[in-house]
Amino acid sequence: MSACPICGKPAHADYRPFCSKRCADVDLARWLNGSYAIPAAEDEPDDAPPAQPH
Repeated sequence: MSACPICGKPAHADYRPFCSKRCADVDLARWLNGSYAIPAAEDEPDDAPPAQPH
């Protein structure tokens, strides 16, 4: 069985991949408050002129 990504205890089938509802809630809170983020490429600013074809 795998380990809980929050505390390292064995995962419980009811809360997989977590060991408890508490650890699942901790993970959800981290997503909601922005602690976890998926990197994104910066777009060009809207005020930049469009690229000219060569």
